[in-house]
Amino acid sequence: MNLKRCGWASDADPLMVEYHDREWGVPVHDDRKHFEFLVLEGAQAGLSWSTVLKKRDAYRRAFSGFIPEKVALYTEKRIQKLLKDPGIIRNRMKIESAVRNARAFLALQKEFGSFDTYCWRFVNGRPKANRWKTMREVPATSIESDAFSRDLKLRGFSFTGSTIIYAHMQAVGMVNDHLTGCFRRREVLEKRF
Repeated sequence: MNLKRCGWASDADPLMVEYHDREWGVPVHDDRKHFEFLVLEGAQAGLSWSTVLKKRDAYRRAFSGFIPEKVALYTEKRIQKLLKDPGIIRNRMKIESAVRNARAFLALQKEFGSFDTYCWRFVNGRPKANRWKTMREVPATSIESDAFSRDLKLRGFSFTGSTIIYAHMQAVGMVNDHLTGCFRRREVLEKRF
């Protein structure tokens, strides 16, 4: 049976298909997973998500399994080592941002109890289910991502512009942007998280 998917989940790229079919849009309530997506989406800036997915395992190794407590302790020496790692995107600003964001992430956890509690406030604790029929309708930002992004920047985060944060919201299920004709839309809506 040929399943209908969102247009970006090309059958030509098995990683994109797997990501679409198993992860994208499923509500996340795990801080380490939130941190992983923040690092990966920051790394993606200016690149394709497919490129980042191909490097995901290398990112897990390079960034201590996305444990923010460990990443927050990275020194300049560790950053220099990461800049030589061919498995990740070797951009100094993006790598330094991941370390800085880990520190800001820990501060948010301390203030709110968890990053999850903090971020879900921007959608009143429930996934926002959109009803887009075509990829052209799906926005790059929203009022919620604007507010979320603005607040993160005030708290010292970087590489968290509204477009990156909207992608984060889509990835962690704060927003369900599966197209109305996509088989995953209903599956994600019907699950209880």
